[in-house]
Amino acid sequence: MIIKKIFSGEMDDEVHSDFLKFGRGEFKDKYLIDVKKQAFGWSIKTSAEFANFFVRKCLPDGRVHIKGVIISAFDLSNEIDFEIKKISNFQGVRKTEIDSEIESNRIIELMKKYPKVFFALSFKTPGCELKIKPKAPKSGKPGKNEEETKVDFCSLKTKNPEIVNELLFDVKQGFKEVKISHIIKIEKIVYPADFEKMKPEEVREKSKRIGVIARKVNVDGVENIEEAGFEA
Repeated sequence: MIIKKIFSGEMDDEVHSDFLKFGRGEFKDKYLIDVKKQAFGWSIKTSAEFANFFVRKCLPDGRVHIKGVIISAFDLSNEIDFEIKKISNFQGVRKTEIDSEIESNRIIELMKKYPKVFFALSFKTPGCELKIKPKAPKSGKPGKNEEETKVDFCSLKTKNPEIVNELLFDVKQGFKEVKISHIIKIEKIVYPADFEKMKPEEVREKSKRIGVIARKVNVDGVENIEEAGFEA
């Protein structure tokens, strides 16, 4: 999970890829998390950044009925060998809509091959009930709180402690409710040495972002803020 990796000092390709969307500036209310302990397990609500993480963690082996959209900047139809309900294209954003029973490994294979594609998928298994809004997340602007800061893009009910431990890696068990938000501060962008010879998209892909992430954790009303530097 991205945030856990940053606070552990693990700056890998996944962190780099996830931070490509940020320019210079301060981005508030990112990676929002709200976890409540309930009788069956946990009720989790988050912002859009956790969609792919939840899909990977919750998909079971075998066939499962999946509903939602796969959002990409390119045509995925030739890569998909399961039923597609509809494909739409608006301003270069392609939405591949699905609503059928699918072998879960086909989704996992697509996610591994195209880690930057957004999988807004909903499904139910014996251990998880995942609901993700079937739309592209809004791209945030520095220095502003977005209107859609409600923590409801992804909703998950789960019995899986592994998922909770990933999200709440710095929180002890025994809580009733945990609320977490992050501020991403991009202080500097380092461009590749030969960027003048590259295409704009190549420059963007190979540039590194340097900054600080502030993690505000509220456990049953008690708040704590931690910061971690990054170069990704």
